[in-house]
Amino acid sequence: MLVTLKSRANPLSSAKEQLRLLSARNGFPPFVEKLRAAGLKPLRATGISIFQINVGKLCNQTCGHCHVDAGPDRREIMSLETAELCIRALAQTDIPAVDITGGAPELAPCFRYLVEQTKALGRHVMDRSNLTVLLVSSQADLAEFLARHQVEIIASLPYFRAAQTDAQRGEGVFEKSIAALRKLNALGYGRDGSGLKLNLVYNPAGAFLPPRQESIEKQFKRELEQKHGVAFNHLYTITNMPISRFLEFLLSTNNYEGYMERLANAFNPAAAAGVMCRTTLSVGWEGTLYDCDFNQMLELPTGFGAPRHIGAFDAAQLGARRIVTANHCYGCTAGAGSSCGGTIA
Repeated sequence: MLVTLKSRANPLSSAKEQLRLLSARNGFPPFVEKLRAAGLKPLRATGISIFQINVGKLCNQTCGHCHVDAGPDRREIMSLETAELCIRALAQTDIPAVDITGGAPELAPCFRYLVEQTKALGRHVMDRSNLTVLLVSSQADLAEFLARHQVEIIASLPYFRAAQTDAQRGEGVFEKSIAALRKLNALGYGRDGSGLKLNLVYNPAGAFLPPRQESIEKQFKRELEQKHGVAFNHLYTITNMPISRFLEFLLSTNNYEGYMERLANAFNPAAAAGVMCRTTLSVGWEGTLYDCDFNQMLELPTGFGAPRHIGAFDAAQLGARRIVTANHCYGCTAGAGSSCGGTIA
């Protein structure tokens, strides 16, 4: 069954309600027990190599699987003052990469400031794009801006066929995504020797784990090149997290318990040892610090004595912090694992 487009702005009433549901005893053990058995409790950060900034929930799309619950009606947007605190914190460190996400991060007024200031510090910038934002009239020069600053684009594309993509993201989204990809290709993105990286992200369209990353990447490359003349560098497979709209889908289709059991049964200690939260710090639109973007959506800030706001940033403390976990973490540790950069193990 496909995850179809949802129109409701708030699938579940609160992050607290989602956490209560995720914490309930069902047919799977608590995630912390799996960590303990794997010798990974307590789970700790091993430094910070990626500084992830979520600039808010404003988006020009409303996707059925979105863990951010983003959409055109959302007004949670990072202020310039908070963006300045992010750059000030980054300047105190040698963190090599900044990962800007949303929503459609490009719609936030602070987005270009963050890109320019991060590049001025000599750091690499990644933009998590939905592709169609490149065709929004107010963003006519966006693709050129990204290319000029050599921003790596990590773009979500549910599938290489229109039916599956449009079912998850809305009618006509596939056609617009292809147009955006062609625009990026024309600037050199995804082309050998250009230095402009274009990576795609695949999420399963249902309550199952993604296929092997290498094999589906080959399918995507073949189909997009042969049928649409589109090229890209790599494909990342990411497991759908049982949060927000995808959690609502699981509940409405009676797939929740089965999906959680599937994730728990596929727990991989090697994937758990390499989870992205161990090397990533996530900053929310209002400046609160989180171990990952998923914890951010469940309103689980950094804990165990670590700083909780970007204004109190301490690289040494945060780089060795104990990580806050809950049962949704099964999504990152099942099978080959799942991270913002695709599979782990």
